Amino acid sequence: MTATTVPQVSEGRRLCAQTTEVDLPGHPADLLEHLGADGVAWFADDVSFVTAGIAATVAPADAAAVLATIERDGDGPHAAAAPLAAGALPFDGGGLLAVPATTVGLTAGGRAWTTTIGPAGGATPRAMTMAPSRAPSRFTVEARPDARGWEQQVVAALALIEAGAIQKVVLAREVEVAADHPFDRADVLALLLRHNRPGCIVYAHRGFVGATPELLVTRHGSDVTSTPMAGSIPLGLEADDDAVRALLTSAKQGVEHALLVRAVGETLAPFCTDVNVGSPEAVRLATVTHLATTVTATLREAGTTALDLALALHPTPAVGGTPRAGALDAIRRLESFDRGLYGGPVGWVSAGGDGEFAVALRCALIDGARARLFAGAGIVAGSDPDAEWAETQAKLEPMLRALIRP
Repeated sequence: MTATTVPQVSEGRRLCAQTTEVDLPGHPADLLEHLGADGVAWFADDVSFVTAGIAATVAPADAAAVLATIERDGDGPHAAAAPLAAGALPFDGGGLLAVPATTVGLTAGGRAWTTTIGPAGGATPRAMTMAPSRAPSRFTVEARPDARGWEQQVVAALALIEAGAIQKVVLAREVEVAADHPFDRADVLALLLRHNRPGCIVYAHRGFVGATPELLVTRHGSDVTSTPMAGSIPLGLEADDDAVRALLTSAKQGVEHALLVRAVGETLAPFCTDVNVGSPEAVRLATVTHLATTVTATLREAGTTALDLALALHPTPAVGGTPRAGALDAIRRLESFDRGLYGGPVGWVSAGGDGEFAVALRCALIDGARARLFAGAGIVAGSDPDAEWAETQAKLEPMLRALIRP
């Protein structure tokens, strides 16, 4: 799949959005037939939508101002039906979000809509389409680094922790899958939906696809929610009560989780009042059980958007470490690849500032017949390289299953 270059919206260019409610099948997977090759997909508890075509691309700092200039004709059943900017942003910052030419969405209650955006008085930009391809049947898989290289990276991180330079760093590794025919992104997303919903947000931004369990932040009106996750075991739905109890009472896992939750609460405090931190809970997913805590708050200023909150929170200790600066420096020194979109914010923000952003985890970057998969583990005092390798392998499994099929 090739990327599309679209000029950023130019000053004085006027866009108009038209929204209509429509009749669509009530299953979110049915939306996939409306997903363009240049589009974004978002499947979450509250709302699901896909996009096709690009009316404009915007830098994150400009998103709110650009969306505010778009004229509106009609209202839909959800904030995502309004003009929105959506997509995935790089781990290291920067990047662009897309203002979709067409959005087709479905609320949890079954109400569907279509929003089209284009130049006022002009035609809607044409969506890219993908030609159907023969399904791949032969695959090669390569881990980078290998187990020995991973051990060396973890040992180096533990030395930094012992020296007091950092408390935690999240190290990631990549796996490349090469196939005999191009991967079909819609097929991959359909399998991710089948095996990871509910429990995860399934998403796509062009060839970048995933199913993440971690909600970075939502903003709906003045209500703000974040669900930070850190601390896990490589057992999912099969984890018994004893394994879950051990996770909840583990000193190592507890320290890792507490560092994350404290950072989220402290970051939200300048933007919000009534920051309430819940108690850690064990969340069983297909192959991993995580510690998760729900943090809720009330927004101070109506002008603070979901994107503003996401950019303030990113990167949390769940994908970077703590202290932030030292952990990010360690990542740059120890990891052997560019993270790209892995670990960055992915989601959407509406013209009114509402929106949802997740942490881009459990993901792959699909490029024709090749796919790069990513997974990480939090390294703290007491971490064991073999155990952390097993954790990353468990995190890779859902995407490997979606890509490699009989």
